[in-house]
Formats: sequence, structure tokens, C-alpha cells
Amino acid sequence: MNAYPKTPVRREIAALLSLAALIALAGCNGKGGPPQFPPPDVNVIKVVTEPVTVFEEYVGQTEAVDTVEIRARVSGLLEKQSFEDGGRVAAGSVLFIIDPQPYKAALDQAKAALALAQAQHANSKQLLERVRPLVKERALSQQDLDSAVAKEAIDAATEEAARAQVLTAELNLDYTTIRAPRDGVISKALIKAGGLVNASTTLLTTLYSVNPIYVYFTVSELKLLELQRDLNRNPNDTKGKLPAFKLRLADGSEYKLPGRINFVDTAVDAKTGTLQVRVQVPNPDSLLRAGQLVRVIMPSVTQKEAFRIPQQAVQEMQGKRSVLVVDGENKAQYREIVANSRSGNDWIVEGGLQPGEMVIVEGTGKSRPGAPVKPTVIEASQIGKADMKGDAKGDGKGDAKGDNKGESKAAPKGEAKGDAKAEAKVEAKAEAKTDAGKAAK
Repeated sequence: MNAYPKTPVRREIAALLSLAALIALAGCNGKGGPPQFPPPDVNVIKVVTEPVTVFEEYVGQTEAVDTVEIRARVSGLLEKQSFEDGGRVAAGSVLFIIDPQPYKAALDQAKAALALAQAQHANSKQLLERVRPLVKERALSQQDLDSAVAKEAIDAATEEAARAQVLTAELNLDYTTIRAPRDGVISKALIKAGGLVNASTTLLTTLYSVNPIYVYFTVSELKLLELQRDLNRNPNDTKGKLPAFKLRLADGSEYKLPGRINFVDTAVDAKTGTLQVRVQVPNPDSLLRAGQLVRVIMPSVTQKEAFRIPQQAVQEMQGKRSVLVVDGENKAQYREIVANSRSGNDWIVEGGLQPGEMVIVEGTGKSRPGAPVKPTVIEASQIGKADMKGDAKGDGKGDAKGDNKGESKAAPKGEAKGDAKAEAKVEAKAEAKTDAGKAAK
């Protein structure tokens, strides 16, 4: 009987021999060095200059044309609020009512004082009419006449003063009803019914005009100089000739109505080096509110000759923008460009490219500067629609061939040969030991 089990030893030796066979096979296949891959397929466009209107964006803030702080002209307890917070109000509509009772009493008192003054004035006039003829007849002295004239003048002045007091009382009574000075949107009430209102000092609410609305933003000194060169004069002198401005709202949507510039500040802010500009925008639907942040899209006054490059072809890193171009040897080359504005989904490139150069628009991820590529010229309208042949071929065929052949050929042969040799050696050693043991006995 054989003293050594064959199965475990066979498996270990078979595994070692199989590994050695695989290494040998891999070494034979690698004699020619690493495999050479074909250049990747890329889609390119030939760039040409064209007249382009360059748009620049600035952060702006809306402001009402008229902002009115509503304050009371008389003091008293607030009796009623007659509007809804945040609602629209029309010119002349009632906003607040202050308790009018004290002012009604003051008006009645003023009217009574006026009646007294009128009665005294009437009496003094009658007295003067009687004194005049008596003085002519020397029945009364000149002093009596002077006293009657003075008395009549004093009573006339007293009557006028009383009439003014009545007018003041009427105004104060009318001021207890606070009305909207113009159309607009009103803020919330800062004093509620029952609160004490002090004349001229207590702020009740704020009224904002709605249509039109102003948008303020700032431009740099360089932009101001550029505008002056394009217009050959100060922008303030040619506000009506400047192109229309557009607004972009916080959600990214574009405001449908254009605005016109109507004010450029006359002095540059020494601290920031910027100049304030104001645009007037129609706001019939009250979509824009005072204090809202928007982006002002400012078009160039004159068109420039520039290139339009799709956004996906431009790479941005550390504030610099670049593209990959294909040279005469069909190699990708790095090229830094000057692009400070966009139009839709395209960058407006003002420098760094030459007319007729080929810019890679699809396949930039597979391209490396200095490496060969296989360019296919397409139109800008075909971007995103053209097929990339290299991707389909490489993914489907290479993996399938390499995996199937390597696994099917190397493993079975190695394992079969290894198992046969291992079994022969083990059997020979076992028989030799058995013979030696018998001879010793």
C-alpha cells in the first residue's frame, strides 16, 4: 500500500506548474513591448472670426423711483389702519386714521373765537362811523377819532388771526386722516391701532413706486474709458444712443422688458475705483421689487471681430481659460485663450486663436497635449450629434479578444501538463522509498 497520499501533493505541484506556465506564456506575448493603441477620434471645428456683440454682466440692485416715508403731521392715538401690509395702494387712498376728537374740539373753539372777533370788529367799525362826523362838527376831539380808528384796526387783525386759527384747526383735523401721496406698493405698518403717534417723528410705513423702477450697478474705470472711446464723448451726453440693457433674475431667467441707461455718475469713487450707473426698467407687472438683486447684462456699443467657441471645449483652471487645437501633424496642442464674456452657450474668444485653426470640441478627455489624434471636422450645429468611432471599437473588441484568448489557451494547457508530470514524479518517489524499506528489512 502507498504510504503517501497522492491528491494533496498533486494539487500543490499542479498549481505551481500552472503559475509557471502562465508566467512563461505572458513573457512570450510581451516580447514586443506594450501594445500600441490607435490615436483617439476627436471632433473639431474650424474657427472663423465673425462680428459679435459682447455682453458683460454686472451685479445690480433695484430701487424704487420714489420712496416715500409715511409720517403723521399731528400727534395722537392711532385709531385705524386702512390697508393690507404689502398691498398696492392708489394715490389718495386712506392709509391711517388718528383719533380726530381732540382736533374737532380745537376746530370748534377756533370757530367760536373767530365769531367773537368778527362781532368785536363789527362793533368797532360802527363806532368809527359815528365818530367821524362828530369830529367834523367839533363835537368830539381828534383824539377820540384816533382811538376809534385804532380800535377798528385791532379788531380787524384779531378777526384775521381767528380766521387763521380756524384754518389751522381744519388742517390738523384733516391731517388725522393719512392718505397715500401716490400709487405704489406699501410696506407693513410699524405702528398698530392704539399706538401713540408723534408728529413728524414717528415712521408709520414706507410707500414704494412700482413702474418704472431703477437698477443701480457700478462699472470700472477701464469700462468707462472704453465707452468714451466707442462713443467719442461722455456716456452721460449720449444716454439715448446706448443699446438696451437686459436683466437676469435670481432664478437665472431673463426679464422680458429691456431697460435704458438714464444716469452715469459724474465722479469715480476714490475708494473702489468704480462709477455708478443707473438703468430705468419698465415694471408694469410689479415683478421687480425695490432692493432686489439682479444681474445687468450690458451689451457692447460696437461689434467686435471674435471667435465663438462652444463652452464644452473651453477648460478653466486658476482663472485661465484654454482649449486644445490640432496642429498640422494631427497632434493636440494646448492653447491659452482670452475669453471674458459669453453669448448663450458659447465663449467669445478675443485672442489666442488664429482663423482656420481646428479646436477640439468633443473628445478632449481622451486627448493629451503633444499626443496624436484622429480629427473629424464637423459643423457647430453637429456638436453632440456626431458619433465617436474610436469609443465603440475600442470598448467592444479589445476586451473581448484579450480576455477570451488568454483564459482559454493558457490555463487548460498548463494545468494538463502540470498534472501529468506531477503524478509521475510522485509515483516514482513513492516506489523508490518502498523498495528501499523492503531491502532494509
